[in-house]
Amino acid sequence: MENIKANETLDAKGLACPMPIVKTKKTMKNLADGLVLEVQATDKGSTADIKAWSESTGHQYLGTLEEGDVLKHYLRKSASDEKIERKHPNVVTNEELENKRNENNSVVLDVRESAEYAFNHIPNAISIPMGELEDRLNELNKEAEIYVVCRTGSRSDLAAQKLAEKGFTNVINVVPGMSEWSGETVSLTK
Repeated sequence: MENIKANETLDAKGLACPMPIVKTKKTMKNLADGLVLEVQATDKGSTADIKAWSESTGHQYLGTLEEGDVLKHYLRKSASDEKIERKHPNVVTNEELENKRNENNSVVLDVRESAEYAFNHIPNAISIPMGELEDRLNELNKEAEIYVVCRTGSRSDLAAQKLAEKGFTNVINVVPGMSEWSGETVSLTK
């Protein structure tokens, strides 16, 4: 495939979530309306993260190309840079989730990549990586209280927004997520 022309290139190789999004956000602020940004990343989760972030901010996600270990994400800056990035309104802390997670009809949904989940997750959490969420919505009960968790609260915020848009009525984002989780965890690797 021939190289796609981008107006600016951002090197986010070697960075883990949420850094590719943080750097993309900063670069997009300084990019003129209508221009295309190429984000080069090696974090496999960056595809779903960047796509969801683009949708939540109004920028256009054009697509992703793989070249070896490098993912090249292409985004077009929206004409209205005044669009405010949405945040999911229902949020709880890690401690609040720890106190509530054994209640009836509540579910912990882990939207990190499957490798992240395999090494360390909350007991009985359901693993649906962010990139698979849209295709696997039927695995979740729309009436259940769903606590969405990721590593830092960024992917889970985007996932919570997506679930709410799809008719899920009781979705809560968990912040700061697994990066600071002090409750019980289990691993699939033991």
